Amino acid sequence: MKKVGLLICLFFGVSNVSLAQGNAEEGQKKSVACGACHGADGNSQIDMNPKLAGQHAGYLVKQLNEFKLASESAGLQGRNNAVMNGMAAVLSEQDILDIAAYFASQKPSSGEAPEDVIESGHKLYVGGDLERGVTACIACHGPHGDGISLAGFPDISGQHSAYLKSQLEAFRSGERNNSHNGMMEDIAKRLTDKDIDILSKYIAGLY
Repeated sequence: MKKVGLLICLFFGVSNVSLAQGNAEEGQKKSVACGACHGADGNSQIDMNPKLAGQHAGYLVKQLNEFKLASESAGLQGRNNAVMNGMAAVLSEQDILDIAAYFASQKPSSGEAPEDVIESGHKLYVGGDLERGVTACIACHGPHGDGISLAGFPDISGQHSAYLKSQLEAFRSGERNNSHNGMMEDIAKRLTDKDIDILSKYIAGLY
């Protein structure tokens, strides 16, 4: 069952791949403003802002393009965020590629999962919940949370638990609706508050 889930993720995610390449050195120069929220090297010290260091470049390109689309469509399309829409609005296609290449080249800092969620978090992450139709996270994000670059699935390992929690809640409510074919929205709507709390804390310690 897990193998089938992985094949489905690969099939549906492959269209997210970006074939164009960015220049990490140029990206470092262009990402100065990003450092205020995400850290100069992409390791945010603010737990509500995501770590970008080591994230797949193609995924970062997709998110920046969708923030830009939201800014151009008054939030009717793309990924809507008051701060990021404005930041992305002024970026050119090459700027986006370069910034993504820079953050992708950086080494992510480590995180830690509380002892009291490791057992339950592992069970839900690896096995999902068949009765409730909750797909195992491992199917798309892998055993260590590294994601699948070619399929467009992000590296979520070591991400801030507060950020993970906010995004799972946003997918569940429909506030965020930019996952491929609505996959994350469909999964998140089946998660309870307790599930989200456990998963967000557990994933923060994955490596």
